[in-house]
Amino acid sequence: MLEDLENEIVENDSKSPFYGIYYGNTLIARMSLYERSKEYDHYFNPPQDYLVLWKLEVLPDYRLKGYAKMLVDFAKSFELPIKTNPFIKANEFWDRMGFESASYNLERDLGENPYIWMPEGVKEAIQPPHRLGKDIKASEDEDETE
Repeated sequence: MLEDLENEIVENDSKSPFYGIYYGNTLIARMSLYERSKEYDHYFNPPQDYLVLWKLEVLPDYRLKGYAKMLVDFAKSFELPIKTNPFIKANEFWDRMGFESASYNLERDLGENPYIWMPEGVKEAIQPPHRLGKDIKASEDEDETE
């Protein structure tokens, strides 16, 4: 896993730290956790900075011992909303961690299956697919001129 971590370094212009749990000298669990600006937030209401959690991995001999939960709890401790894209067959784990399947939006999610966690006071932002990434005022003006 350490070799994989070294091979998967993220671009230099991205804030994407990896967090890990070591057992002795062995990296047994890790995740990447980085912050996204509210200007790119299409998941939460009100729009705000949020965390993206990905590459949550635990070595096979250390699974089902609470290490993944420790990493997720650490991410939650920032009290920011969290978005993740679970591996196939991992939805049950994310449900147990208090995450919810985000309402699917074809334009926003592009085939992903995002799960979100929302601290108190935050709700999911449900947006029609044709409004994402577009100037709403401009599209309304176009409708009026037709």
